[in-house]
Amino acid sequence: MIETLHLAEALLPQGFARDVKLTVENGTITTVEPGASTAGEGRRFAGLALPGMPNLHSHAFQRGMAGLSERRGAPEDSFWTWREVMYRFLDRLDPDDVRAIASQAFVEMLEGGFTALAEFHYLHHDKDGRAYANIAAMGQAIAAAAAETGLGLTLLPVLYRFGNFGQAPSVHGQRRFVNERDAYLHLLEGSAAAIRDLPDSRLGVAPHSLRAVALDDLGWLASLRPDDPIHIHVAEQVPEVEAALKITGRRPVELLMDAIPLDRRWCLIHATHLTGEERDGIARSGAVAGLCPITESSLGDGIFDGVRYRDAGGALGIGSDSNIQIDAGSELRQLEYSQRLRDRRRALFAQEEASTGHALWQAACAGGAQACGRAIGRIAPGCRADFVTLDLDHPALVGKDGADALDSAIFAANALPLREVVVGGRTVVSEGRHHAREPVRRRFADVMRRLLA
Repeated sequence: MIETLHLAEALLPQGFARDVKLTVENGTITTVEPGASTAGEGRRFAGLALPGMPNLHSHAFQRGMAGLSERRGAPEDSFWTWREVMYRFLDRLDPDDVRAIASQAFVEMLEGGFTALAEFHYLHHDKDGRAYANIAAMGQAIAAAAAETGLGLTLLPVLYRFGNFGQAPSVHGQRRFVNERDAYLHLLEGSAAAIRDLPDSRLGVAPHSLRAVALDDLGWLASLRPDDPIHIHVAEQVPEVEAALKITGRRPVELLMDAIPLDRRWCLIHATHLTGEERDGIARSGAVAGLCPITESSLGDGIFDGVRYRDAGGALGIGSDSNIQIDAGSELRQLEYSQRLRDRRRALFAQEEASTGHALWQAACAGGAQACGRAIGRIAPGCRADFVTLDLDHPALVGKDGADALDSAIFAANALPLREVVVGGRTVVSEGRHHAREPVRRRFADVMRRLLA
């Protein structure tokens, strides 16, 4: 199917443009014509159109436990005590629950400006730790949620073998994650089948972390799908760095880079605690730093050295991770504000007199698209027709356009003030509301009342 879309104003790779005419064929942009006539047939979109933001890291099921970890769990509450809350919550979930929770999370992602997702999927097995008859039943639930909501999907089945560095045995709370290599191959095959009918979907691989796999698993995983994305958690917490040093004699990112050459396929999630050499090494490799500023703040992880990483030419993107709040603009604002608090200066991601919002949006779209392994993140020929439109009548944006409107959407609105969200040429959000919002919300509410009873 071929159709024409008219955008009143749009952020294109070369900058902001007015009266932009798109030709879209089977969900992909074939032509982009700025300054075009507004006459003729086609759908029209008011406001400012931005490329849809890729969400490069999520654990969808954790949307169901949002807010349940805000009681102090120990004298030194940390990621590690939060993890115990997560283990207790996931003990209750079956595939239907995961689908309901993921659908709710995906609706909120789309209403929050995310049009694509890399789902870092490690909840695989039944409550007793045994594989389902279909080992990819949980991945199938994620795919069903993406199909229902229209969110673009890169599915990343996670390999999880050990409980800590040194190939320590996994603990009880990890029993639903663990696979050996043979089982993982079956999981990967089942995951490919689960997304086969999803438009423009992608499958990748994911070693959970250097704590959870052996070093020789990294090359093996990379060889399974040699053209597809590889994501890994790394250097999120100071105790993780200390444990790596104690057991292996090397820091996590140092250990990773010694074990396997990094390239553009890799996305290093968090990468919070780096030496300058590690930071610049990631930048030189072409890998993406996958940042989740809201979750990293919630867990007390620390602050990624974003400005110096950017100055070294590093690629970055954003993810909603634990899904405690889901809004692309809020993730970008938190990223910029973390740098300001540390360095006590302003507009740190902007260059010279450019717009901070413009710089952040374009950088995160580019890095997120690379991490998802899909032609997204730009309003350009050959890319998926994924875009969002800002409501220029919103109090934070009224009277503004271009960079001023984008800056205000990120830094002066409580959440992105969106009108429409379009994925693959299909409108899934109108007037800020997802078309399936109400049935998805009702099903989610039923599941949560039962789980928390």
